[in-house]
Amino acid sequence: MTKPVVTAEEAVSQIPDGATIGIGGSGAGHAIPDLLLKALGERFRRTGHPRELTLVHAFGVGNQKDRGLEHMAFPGMYKRVVGGHWSMAPSMAKLAAENAFEAYCLPAGVITQLFHTAAAGSPGWLTHVGLETFIDPRLEGGKLNGRATEDLVELVERDGRRWLFYRTIPIDVALIHAWEADPLGNLGMTKEAGFWHNCPLAQAAKTAGGITIAVVRELVDRGGIHPQRVVAPGCFVDYIVHDPGQGMTFQIDFDPTLNGDAVKPESDFPPFPLSIRKVIARRAALELAPGAVLNVGFGMPDGVVKVAREQGLADTILPTIEHGQFGGIPAEGLDFGASYNAQAILETIHMFDFYQGRGVDQAYLGFLQVDRHGNVNVSKLGDTVIGTGGFIDIHQRARKVVFCGTLAVRAKPEIAAGGIRYAAHGKPKFVEDVLQITFSARYALEQRQEVLYVTEAAVFRLAEGGIVLEEVAPGIDLERDLYPQMGFRPRLAQPLRTMPAELFEDELLPRRLFRYYGA
Repeated sequence: MTKPVVTAEEAVSQIPDGATIGIGGSGAGHAIPDLLLKALGERFRRTGHPRELTLVHAFGVGNQKDRGLEHMAFPGMYKRVVGGHWSMAPSMAKLAAENAFEAYCLPAGVITQLFHTAAAGSPGWLTHVGLETFIDPRLEGGKLNGRATEDLVELVERDGRRWLFYRTIPIDVALIHAWEADPLGNLGMTKEAGFWHNCPLAQAAKTAGGITIAVVRELVDRGGIHPQRVVAPGCFVDYIVHDPGQGMTFQIDFDPTLNGDAVKPESDFPPFPLSIRKVIARRAALELAPGAVLNVGFGMPDGVVKVAREQGLADTILPTIEHGQFGGIPAEGLDFGASYNAQAILETIHMFDFYQGRGVDQAYLGFLQVDRHGNVNVSKLGDTVIGTGGFIDIHQRARKVVFCGTLAVRAKPEIAAGGIRYAAHGKPKFVEDVLQITFSARYALEQRQEVLYVTEAAVFRLAEGGIVLEEVAPGIDLERDLYPQMGFRPRLAQPLRTMPAELFEDELLPRRLFRYYGA
């Protein structure tokens, strides 16, 4: 029963041509088996094998420059890649755009569910997730390039409703990272920021008669992991690789406030200075409601939690992120995927069960483009493949969605005299039609979702017939400042309101501005 401890090179030598590989973890180093990915890329560069691989990953895998899938971005290595998010490995995204292999994007939560269906020997997963978006086969079917011709998603009817059926992708090789392993191969994540999807991925490989390779930071004695802390039993693990140099992320060796071993005091967090980003976060935060369970997206939206803390509202709401954390303060930048001072940390699949089923009360998400209909694109920028991550899983059942972002690209807005003025206009992000539908306005209206689009200059609302301009910032003239930075003229609410001047000032916001909290 003792599992062999081997080198990364020895481990990846077990991977044959044509194998389907599932990769665990997410983002810039959260449980990413980086040493294995590097060894696999070096083997291919040296020998030309393994080739014709199928690669499956739920989240982004890399640091946007030289880690993760960047180790493995070689033409000829892949037959197909199915990814939830692509921009963390730009070279792989470039290969997809160049038709180097069949490229697909499926929602991250769907892919984690497919690891479960593969583990259970089920033919696939039936869900509403992806309807009316570019994942829907009536649009693009998640296909990212011309070589992707096979349908991985099917539209079906059952009980008078339309659903999407995602076919299971059998996994031959699972590549995962854990913090520790005992001699029997039991894996623990005691000092990781989350659990991700190690167990279902390893089970999927076992079901297919394949192998699981786990790279771990620590080797412990038999019994060194409490049974309740074993995230993947040793019977699902075939090879162990010891990598004492891998940290909690690519940037953080270990921080006990990210796994719950310690609490980070509020005084250790930097202040949130007045800026365009803060103005947007402040206006979005005015929509907070006591008792609301939130999802807070990467980038601009995480400022909403900062505003809530600054305003003394943090204890009245419950932020979550799709990687499994309830409560706390989301880590920023490349460390996104962890939360400081989390109240609870679940396996990723359980968080997606929650999002896809009941749905969060309020989702605060970013955007690349918004069109006149209210559709949102976050998954494609020109010819660049980005992907969706958990974006679709999150928004389709949220009761309220607040999109947060700047009005235009490369504009130069300035805070001045309790309002906004522009030193230079930018290229519109509000366009006639988005390049790709990652959020469907039609679906949102059918689900009776409340949807807002918050920028530094204006606030829009989704309504029948498209978006409506409801508020403008002080100092903004529609003809001079707004319309030249938009690809269309929106309908105007009657009356058209002015955003509160206090949003653009240094002082704390008056409680009366928070519509659900009162004076």
